[in-house]
Amino acid sequence: MNAPTARRAPGPPAHLGLRNLAGFTRDQLGLLRRIADTYGDVARVELLGQSYYLVSHPDDIEAVLVKHARIMRRDRHSVVLERMLGKGLLTNEGEAWKRQRKLMAQAFMPRKIQSYGAAMARVTDAGLRAWRDGATINLHQEMSRLTMEVVADVLFGSSLTPADTEQVRASMETVNEFLANSPEAMTMLPACVPTPRNRRVNAAVAAIDALVYRIIARRRADEPRDDLLGTLLAAQDDDGARMSDGQLRDEAMTLFLAGHETTALALAHTLYLLSTHPEVARRLHAEVTAVVGDRLPTADDARALPYAERVIRESMRLFPPAWTTGREPTEDVDVGGYRIPKGSQILASQWVVHRDARWFPNPEGFDPDRWAGDRAKAIPRYAYFPFGGGPRVCIGNHFATLEATLMLAVIVARWRVDLLAGQRLALKPSVTLRQAGEGLRVRLTAASR
Repeated sequence: MNAPTARRAPGPPAHLGLRNLAGFTRDQLGLLRRIADTYGDVARVELLGQSYYLVSHPDDIEAVLVKHARIMRRDRHSVVLERMLGKGLLTNEGEAWKRQRKLMAQAFMPRKIQSYGAAMARVTDAGLRAWRDGATINLHQEMSRLTMEVVADVLFGSSLTPADTEQVRASMETVNEFLANSPEAMTMLPACVPTPRNRRVNAAVAAIDALVYRIIARRRADEPRDDLLGTLLAAQDDDGARMSDGQLRDEAMTLFLAGHETTALALAHTLYLLSTHPEVARRLHAEVTAVVGDRLPTADDARALPYAERVIRESMRLFPPAWTTGREPTEDVDVGGYRIPKGSQILASQWVVHRDARWFPNPEGFDPDRWAGDRAKAIPRYAYFPFGGGPRVCIGNHFATLEATLMLAVIVARWRVDLLAGQRLALKPSVTLRQAGEGLRVRLTAASR
């Protein structure tokens, strides 16, 4: 795989990786940005004896995710996710992953995704009935609640009671907090080590497992339904084999974690940006009002809301829910003229590339119109990759885009959110790019006022 001229990539001094580890612990996002600015599009970083390669040019990212996909496996930290997700699509490898991907694809065909639109809008509308004019809310917590209710309804339909949904929400919050750079997650401490945090996560996963397996057993005995779980239950591979209960459980957990958390973050950051850019908020409200009026939006309406789609796209450029994508080469490979040895960890950071002035003039600015017409055509492929890319591109990317668009349309048609004074957005990168601390608080104002 190597070219004869492949060189050793530059990078900061190693010192056994301790200095880099200290910088990474203090400010991961800032450190990655400084490394890319200082050492270029392929940079080597040592962390406690492990070599990481930060790849920051769109062409090189495409090489890693697409051209060399055959020799790339998930990064070594994916083992932490297996505690919660088992062998779902995010964590599986090889032939087992290929089979599972083919089965899962049957639930994410365009026609199927369109059919989920009505539930997305209906559940969002019902969830907003708890909001009150003049009240204040925690932005991320509320978006997490709403997206959890949407995913639960689309996945399980009427199989979940409100108490079940709350159980899932609380358990997934425990899981998310664990993944947010806890020492156990960072060091990949085995689940059997009885730290307080490990015990809490084990209990949370056990609670969801009991619920999911109970629903699967009930649904296997019932008449088929046309929700997402019903599609997965009916999915068959080329040999006519269907998913086992364990496979269904793993994919349900993957959808709960990835399906609601990433969309919740995209919406929370979008509403934050709208609160600080009132001219964009007014233009978006005008588009939604003209297309939807007083009714709930449908999947077909999403095509008639191009500005809403651009607003979400620009929000995910500035604040990508998945802020870095990792791979591990199983052979030595040449990327951008540099040799990357097998077993190294390759990082392609959406946070770094999405804010690169070479591809995005005024990179820190919130400008939805950069995604219109010729301006959008000038953006290189893989300068923007919020859902990853290549064979392992997020299978739910179109689902998530439709979900975010319809949910945003329902929200802005009814409410304006204003950031409370004295607050500043701080970020806590973990598996996803979360708001740090208690999160932002906003005041609600009915859109009719």
